[in-house]
Amino acid sequence: MSVTLESAREIYELPITTLIFRAQQAHHEFQDPAGVQLSMLQSIKTGACPEDCKYCAQSSRYTTFVDREPLMDPAEVQVAAIKAKASGASRFCMGAAWRGVSNERQFQSVLESVGIVSQLNMEVCCTLGLLTEEHARRLKDAGMTVYNHNLDTSREYYSEVISTRSYDDRLETLSNVRKAGLEVCSGGIIGMGESIDDRINLLVELANLEPQPESVPINALVTVEGTPMCEQPPVDSIEFVRLIALARILMPRSTVRLSAGRNTMNEETQALAFLAGANSIFIGNKLLTTANPEASDDEKMLARLGLHPLDPDIAREKQGRDPARNACAPSSTGTNA
Repeated sequence: MSVTLESAREIYELPITTLIFRAQQAHHEFQDPAGVQLSMLQSIKTGACPEDCKYCAQSSRYTTFVDREPLMDPAEVQVAAIKAKASGASRFCMGAAWRGVSNERQFQSVLESVGIVSQLNMEVCCTLGLLTEEHARRLKDAGMTVYNHNLDTSREYYSEVISTRSYDDRLETLSNVRKAGLEVCSGGIIGMGESIDDRINLLVELANLEPQPESVPINALVTVEGTPMCEQPPVDSIEFVRLIALARILMPRSTVRLSAGRNTMNEETQALAFLAGANSIFIGNKLLTTANPEASDDEKMLARLGLHPLDPDIAREKQGRDPARNACAPSSTGTNA
């Protein structure tokens, strides 16, 4: 049964105690309730992106603190990945500020980096912009296991955020990733001036994908001076937690990733997010170009909450995912999820 805005809004608007209880029911059934996957996001090519995403410090359209940096050498990527693994990360994600893959020489370098990281026994994720099926297959052959491409917001609000690529462009990339037999990581950003219904519709769009994404990152906008969205107010913490809970209920087998914006969240808000069903964080003091909590602070927080690093293999078994298909099993959705 497909999810509708109305049915999802009904869940979102439940009393917070009931909403989190429902999210916990799904979380305990399909996830390790005390497990949190630790991931590292590394910018391997920074700045000078031709896109006009109004939130992004890396867009060439805006004057921000970000300087253009060339593509990282595979040997440098290897050093970063080894450091990430030593810090407890089980997934290493490489991000390049590209519209999409267009330069064969640079792509060959990325493929080499993917192969190096995969040999470290880590989940390998890339986010390189728009992707053809051929490029997706080559990344998979090199050792990549998952591709990140966020929808960012609802279809209705999308044009207020980006004009240089369409919503359907993004969905086509997700389709190409699936055709290549890869896992999908796709979520969005809240706090860009969108309505509550826009936020809910983002999750409705993701929940209606067949199969649903294995990973759903939920980002709170980190405002950057020089971008058109630099003066957006902070996201309300309870609204943020409600959205995490809705994501967990609609997509019970997915890893819900507490992503950008944690640096401005207190420990209590993050604890509520875990209670609502989030089960992944990015470690390291930087997410691409913006600040992230220090690793030592995250270690202390997880220890205080009695949470532990998630074993991805155990997680797949609990989630009922078939590694041979790289897909989620069907899940119940709607107001009775």
